[in-house]
Amino acid sequence: MKSVDENPLPSVAVVIPAYRVEGEIEKVIRSLPNDVQHIIVVDDASPDRTTEIVEQLAKEDPRLVLIRHEHNQGVGGAIVSGFRKALDLGAKIVVKIDGDGQMDPIYIPDLIAPLIQDKADYSKGNRFRDFVALRQMPIIRRFGNIALGFLTKAATGYWNIFDPTNGYFAIRSDVLRQLPLERIARRYYFETSMLAELYLIGACIQDIPMPARYGNQSSSMMIHRVLFEFPFRLTATFLRRMVLKYFLYDFSMGSIFLLSGIPLFLFGFIFGLVKWIKYASMGVPAPTGTVILPMMCVLLGIQFVLSAIQIDLQSVPRIPLSSSTKT
Repeated sequence: MKSVDENPLPSVAVVIPAYRVEGEIEKVIRSLPNDVQHIIVVDDASPDRTTEIVEQLAKEDPRLVLIRHEHNQGVGGAIVSGFRKALDLGAKIVVKIDGDGQMDPIYIPDLIAPLIQDKADYSKGNRFRDFVALRQMPIIRRFGNIALGFLTKAATGYWNIFDPTNGYFAIRSDVLRQLPLERIARRYYFETSMLAELYLIGACIQDIPMPARYGNQSSSMMIHRVLFEFPFRLTATFLRRMVLKYFLYDFSMGSIFLLSGIPLFLFGFIFGLVKWIKYASMGVPAPTGTVILPMMCVLLGIQFVLSAIQIDLQSVPRIPLSSSTKT
C-alpha cells in the first residue's frame, strides 16, 4: 500500500467480523497490505475453527489481535467490539472488511485516501459504478440492493451515496469517537444505523467505486428478516432524523414546510373524503367551495412537502469534520 501524496501513512486498523468463515479467513488476512498496523479479528462465537486458524496466524503475524465473543452478537456487535479495540490501540483510521473474501483488500488505499487528504470523514465502497463487475451480482440481490439503497438514503439523509448498504468502509478515528456506539444496531441493520448516526454529527461521506467479489459463500442474512424488520427500522430511522434534524438540532425553512405541508395535506385529504362520502350517500353534488377547499389544501400541502424534500436533498453534509475544525 503506497502513501498518498508522499505523506506518511497514519496508523490503520482493519476490523474483520468473523462468523463461519473458516474456509476464507486465512486468505483474507494474508492478503491485507503490509502497511496495515493492526488486524483485529472478532470471532462472533463462530461454531467452526475460525478462532484456531486466527490464533495460529497470530504466531506468524504480530499485527493480529483476536477478540472472541462468548455469545453471538451479530455483525454489528462484532464490528463495535472491533471499533473499541482499534481506538484503544490508537489507530487513526479504521477499515472494515468481511471475513468471507467478498471484499478485495487491494482497494484499502483507495478507501483511506480521501480520509488522509481531509476530503471525507467516512469512505464507502460503491459496487454500482462498475457495470461489468455488477453482472456478477445475483439479479435478485442486485434489485434488492437498489430498492433497499433508495429507502436507506431517505432514512439516513445521505442522498449522494449510491451503495449505502455496502459494508466495505473506512472511518477516521476522531469521527468514530463522536459516534454513540451503544446506539449502533448489532445485527444486519448495522450499516444503516451507522449512517444515521454519522448524518446527525454532520460527517462527510465519499463513494469509492469498486467491484464486489461473489464466490460460493452463502450469506447468513435471512430474507424474511430483511422484509419484515427493515421497513419498520427504516421508518423509525427516518422519523427520528426528521425530528432531530428539523425540530431539535435546527429549525429552518424545511421545518416550516413540513409543519405546514403535512397538516394541510392531511386536512385536505380527510375533509375531502368525509365530504365526498356524505354527498355521495345523499345523491347530490357537493358545493363548489366544498370541492375546491380540500383540493387546494392537498395541492398546497404536496407543494410544501416537495419543497421540504428539495431542502433535504441539498442538506447532505459536504464539508469534512476534520476540515471544519481546522478553520
